Amino acid sequence: MNKDIIEKATECLQCEAKAIEALESRLDESFVRAVEAIRDCKGKIVVTGVGKSGHIGSKIAATLASTGTPAFFLNPLDAYHGDLGMLTENDLVLAISYSGATEELLRFLPLIQAKGITIIGFTGHDDSLLARYSDIHLNIAVEHEADPLNLIPTASTTATLALGDALACALIEAKHFQPTDFARLHPGGDLGRKLLAKVEEVMFTENLPFLTPTTKLAEAIEIVTNGKLGVGLVVEKETLVGVITDGDIRRAMQRLGQAFFDTPVAEIMSKNPKTISKDAKIVEAGETMNHYSIHTLVVMDGAQVVGIIDSFSCLPGTRFYH
Repeated sequence: MNKDIIEKATECLQCEAKAIEALESRLDESFVRAVEAIRDCKGKIVVTGVGKSGHIGSKIAATLASTGTPAFFLNPLDAYHGDLGMLTENDLVLAISYSGATEELLRFLPLIQAKGITIIGFTGHDDSLLARYSDIHLNIAVEHEADPLNLIPTASTTATLALGDALACALIEAKHFQPTDFARLHPGGDLGRKLLAKVEEVMFTENLPFLTPTTKLAEAIEIVTNGKLGVGLVVEKETLVGVITDGDIRRAMQRLGQAFFDTPVAEIMSKNPKTISKDAKIVEAGETMNHYSIHTLVVMDGAQVVGIIDSFSCLPGTRFYH
């Protein structure tokens, strides 16, 4: 292993970590004003920047949009060729330039001011032109870039991205953004599907382990085992009256000895099984199972048993079919 390579990489990471840590002391009234301005914006958040700042700005815009704040990225060069028409007086511009002196961006700002649009500036220099143009200025200064030459935007872009994330996280709190809100904005993602999908989409419906109160435990073992869900559904006259689990069966075997095999299910079943509607959200099923420290719920359509959902079906990453 080349120690020089590892050493330089370590120095880079330490430099960037230091740049992020330095931002904490700058979370002042200006940051609060920026969060409040974005929260109260009646239009869109337009993020703009050139070069590396533009790439970071594009990600910040995407993060804001995905957390409930309408936002998009606009290249200042495109603004001169018709895209300025995207902006309205209800919008807010978040302008990024570490030097605060990027010519293409500075030429764009007077056009924004003419529309009466609030400008939040990200720069590393409090006395820069961008800082002076800005209604709210957020300082992203770093002591040193992470590259050995102190030339390449590294620590500064990391700090910019981190401050953008901090804005988004603070806005989640300020706007009372909930997981279900996130899901509506990410319907194609796994988490979005989990939060929006209904229990009936993932419940087990085949080979359900139905028992009656008089079913002998010798037979119940086979039915529960074949069901492969670790639970048996006790039904009488099409009405759910109880459930038994693998744990119930094991404890009964220890307690009853030879009498176990001829004992009816009614003797060991839980008479108040936890159920959930087929129309409930998967996330609700997961929360219910966590609350009661159980692994399965009986799924109901009114008074009729229609399936079983287990805790595995509620985990992120689980496929939506069985």
